[in-house]
Amino acid sequence: MAKWAQRPPSEKRVKLVLGVIVLCLLLVAIEYFIGWPDWMTVEPAGRRGWLP
Repeated sequence: MAKWAQRPPSEKRVKLVLGVIVLCLLLVAIEYFIGWPDWMTVEPAGRRGWLP
């Protein structure tokens, strides 16, 4: 915090960090209220890996 007080980050960096935080919160809200899509669910492959 002392470094930030002496040399604060640029406005561009602050906007970037806030944008990433907003994006993460948006993804969490979508997952919570709508649900996780089936196409994004990873199916366990078992012992043989990707072979059928």
